[in-house]
Amino acid sequence: MAGTGAGRPSLYPTLLYTDAKAAIRQLTEGLGFTELSLYETEDGKVMHAELVQGNGAVMIGSKGRGGRFDTLMKDAGPTGVYVVVDDVDAHHQRAVEHGVEILMPPTDQDYGSRDYLARDVEGNIWSFGTYAPEVGV
Repeated sequence: MAGTGAGRPSLYPTLLYTDAKAAIRQLTEGLGFTELSLYETEDGKVMHAELVQGNGAVMIGSKGRGGRFDTLMKDAGPTGVYVVVDDVDAHHQRAVEHGVEILMPPTDQDYGSRDYLARDVEGNIWSFGTYAPEVGV
């Protein structure tokens, strides 16, 4: 598969927010992501941002910034994203301390994962847990 060399992820969930800067702040401060890049339009909207967690990344942008993707996503519903973390309970505690809305506390699942659910500032559902299936190369 092209584009997956040098440790780069091959999947990037892409989310658009009415207030992308507030979302980036919540995701970095409250949910432990690291801001890798941020590009803004002249009027201060987020054209493109990349946030990383472990060996995965998510792309963030502002709604209403223009462009084909923005137009196509206009009426799309909330997105759900699963993020693998090493210590679910510590990650959950950080989220709680930053006022993140918790939908389900850390829970042991029948399929072997321990995870919790949170909702971000614009309604997207984030799952954080230990489930990390082996994917064939």
